[in-house]
Amino acid sequence: MVVVMDVLAGLLDGPRARGAFLLRMVMEPPWSVRIEDRAPLCLMCVTHGEAWIVPDGGGEPVLLRPGDMAVARGPEPYTTADSPGTAPRALIGPGGVCHTLEGEPLAQSMRLGVRTWGNASDGGTTVLIGTYQMDGEVSRRLLDALPPLLQLPAGASNSPLMTVLDEEISRDEPGQSVVLDRVLDLMLIGVLRAWFSRPDAEAPGWYRARADPAVGNALRLIQSEPARPWTVAELAAACGVSRAGLARRFTELVGEPPMAYLTGWRLALAADLLRGTDATVESVARKVGYSSSFALSAAFKRVRGVSPQEYRTGTTIPPHHRRADLSGSPGLCIRSVEAPRRVRAHGPTRASVRRAAAALPVIRHEAPGGSSVVCLSVPDT
Repeated sequence: MVVVMDVLAGLLDGPRARGAFLLRMVMEPPWSVRIEDRAPLCLMCVTHGEAWIVPDGGGEPVLLRPGDMAVARGPEPYTTADSPGTAPRALIGPGGVCHTLEGEPLAQSMRLGVRTWGNASDGGTTVLIGTYQMDGEVSRRLLDALPPLLQLPAGASNSPLMTVLDEEISRDEPGQSVVLDRVLDLMLIGVLRAWFSRPDAEAPGWYRARADPAVGNALRLIQSEPARPWTVAELAAACGVSRAGLARRFTELVGEPPMAYLTGWRLALAADLLRGTDATVESVARKVGYSSSFALSAAFKRVRGVSPQEYRTGTTIPPHHRRADLSGSPGLCIRSVEAPRRVRAHGPTRASVRRAAAALPVIRHEAPGGSSVVCLSVPDT
């Protein structure tokens, strides 16, 4: 029996908080903190006092009062302050590292307790902060659908989790980080679900489409069984509508055809598996519906501009390279009579070298005897 996955749950199910940065910030005016951590997502909620969030680029400042919550989508910087006009006095960098604008560290001088930080222990403003540091892209479609900054007024989500987070954030007990991660996950899901449901929210097409009987069912089937060799006709039959009707309705509501959405979802899953597991590219390809690693690599590079291996390691090949010497220099030379991706390495023969070779640009030369000599383009050092 197939377990049909909810659309929003499917997008949030992959990259969950893993050792998220959580903090209670306690401040007394005047105060202002510049955030340049480049984190993909940050959830903030005010329990006492007021706090302004000022996005970069001329965005409208947002005022948070007790019970209000906000989500800032990175990596663009922003400022939190007692007033939009207060100049920053501290800067938060990647990993939650804090220092003055002159570079002096503030972690110890402003430490007020376990996961508690600020300029006054009895300050009038308290903000709970949960920052995700996720590299996977299962939720890339979700993040792309969010504005740079969204606000949810107090009571809009009817969730008791803010109180739970407020109680748990300063506890120092075994396994506490796991507890906080899960509370943060639940809060994020609640905030986004409530925000998407608001009449004035510009919810993405896939979220609105979940309410359509046919298209919503097609979305759930795609997400539940991404490895299945779906066609529009098979999806239409499973949803009880005509092929043309599903294709037209799906494109109208989601904003792209069914097969384009399927490709995007498969590649999003592949990206998460590449970064979050040690599975081989071949194994990842099979799990997400591609017949081979070559097929996945071709689609991945076409859509994302890098190979799966480059994405996994977080590296790309610089634009300037030197050509490996064909006459026995230290450069690695590969001889092949077929496509470059099917190679025999002369010199190093480890499997790791073969995998690395698949991710490097190649230069093909015709060698004596009619064989093709394919040389890796090696970056200058």
